[in-house]
Amino acid sequence: MAKRTRKTKVEPERRIKVLVVTPEITYIPAGMGNIAPHVSAKAGGMADVSASLVKALFELGADVHVAVPHYRQMYDTSYTNREESNQKMLREVLQGGESDNVKRVHLAESRLFNLSNRVYGHSTEECLIKSLAFQREVINSIIQEVNPDLIHCNDWMTGLIPSFARILGIRSLFTLHNIHTVETTLERIEDYEIDTSPFWANLFFTRQPWDYWESRSNNRVDLLASGIFGSHFINTVSPTFLQEIVQGYHDFIPYHVREEIKNKYYHGCAEGILNAPDPEYNPQKDTALVKTYTARTHVKSKRLNKVEFQKVMGLKENPDAPLLFWPSRLDPIQKGPQLLTEILYQIIHEYWDTGLQVAFVADGSFRAYIQDIIRQHGFDDRIAIHPFSEELSHLGYAASDYILMPSKFEPCGLPQMIGPLYGSLPIVHNTGGLHDTVTHINTAAGTGNGFVFNNHDSQGLKWAIDQAMIFHSLPGNVKSVQISRIMNEAKKSFNHSVTAQSYIKLYEKMMDRKLVPDFRQA
Repeated sequence: MAKRTRKTKVEPERRIKVLVVTPEITYIPAGMGNIAPHVSAKAGGMADVSASLVKALFELGADVHVAVPHYRQMYDTSYTNREESNQKMLREVLQGGESDNVKRVHLAESRLFNLSNRVYGHSTEECLIKSLAFQREVINSIIQEVNPDLIHCNDWMTGLIPSFARILGIRSLFTLHNIHTVETTLERIEDYEIDTSPFWANLFFTRQPWDYWESRSNNRVDLLASGIFGSHFINTVSPTFLQEIVQGYHDFIPYHVREEIKNKYYHGCAEGILNAPDPEYNPQKDTALVKTYTARTHVKSKRLNKVEFQKVMGLKENPDAPLLFWPSRLDPIQKGPQLLTEILYQIIHEYWDTGLQVAFVADGSFRAYIQDIIRQHGFDDRIAIHPFSEELSHLGYAASDYILMPSKFEPCGLPQMIGPLYGSLPIVHNTGGLHDTVTHINTAAGTGNGFVFNNHDSQGLKWAIDQAMIFHSLPGNVKSVQISRIMNEAKKSFNHSVTAQSYIKLYEKMMDRKLVPDFRQA
């Protein structure tokens, strides 16, 4: 069995005070204060990544702080009353309730958050005003309270903060989880009590600005591009995705965003750091499973989990049937479900005698197409679709033999890393984070962990599925050896200690760089 990656504590003389600014976070480690267990706001993968990074940094001994909106309806009910919350937090600090007697969780207050039960809004306008309210509190209060050495911002909702950090002489890292942006004006930003006059020149405008007054109401600010432009360093969440952006592989990325990323890259101020799955994805401890297991005991236990999953999903109960699992949202722009629906009828019939099944635990716009295929061909016991459920998704990883991820592009991706932890081998398109984490299996050499296709079309996916079915037809003892190896390798490689160590190295690299405080003085 592969050895666990050792967690190396950060030496006290090298401790950097880091403020992580994120609009969403799944959890905060209890050791960061009594309020920490009550804070949870999740809309997508950024929440999981933020939580896991903060936890790993804290466990490694980093001086880490978190700024997050105070979404009262999503947090524990005992913290919904502001006066009571403030008094309780004060008592905890005075009594030593916070770790090291230091307040590490900083909640951005706004009436916009008080009655909101979701991180983002139903519209771009609602998302914008939430982002401005959040950034106002970080800029006007939290940064001064924390006085960090480095600010780590995440995506467009924090895009103003790096430009402000420059005038304070504070280094900033801007992480791109997605390539999505919103535009607004200086005037609109200032309506939310953010004085842009000291740092407006560090923002990115859609046209060249002449001066502050000329640009205030007529020149739009791109928040994502501002985060890239204003920060001292950026990172994507996989090395290959960064290379693909720089080389112009993706036409959906706005030209000016790509140019700013390229500028950072060619000046040595851009890196790719892979995310990693949350530690809760562990088949040895996962409470969503009917039978937990290790790499050594996976064979019988996965069969038991498969039968339970088949029962819940309404599939034919057959532990020998090859089971393909779709764990991602059904988004035809990025995730490629249309590639699968084009060949779904074909693969079911071609592998009919094996009992092949396909299960979706996912939401998204392509659900209707899959439901039509099930209805039209009477595939109710061969294909099943269920709305996304965290618990059912965990069981799906344990039950399945293969994970389907035919993404057109993938900034990082997590399911292709989670699957191998559970002994489910990924079938992926060769792009972005999928390229960085999945290599085509070679049973003779004992290498690789999945099945990789290069051409992003239905026949490319079909070829990869055929390769998986060839693997599936191998003798059981041959398969089990390979799956055990893959599970052990995944446990060693796909963990947050590795990711956190990469971020700490990047933080230290940034602190060693000469700081240019303001572009107007550069």
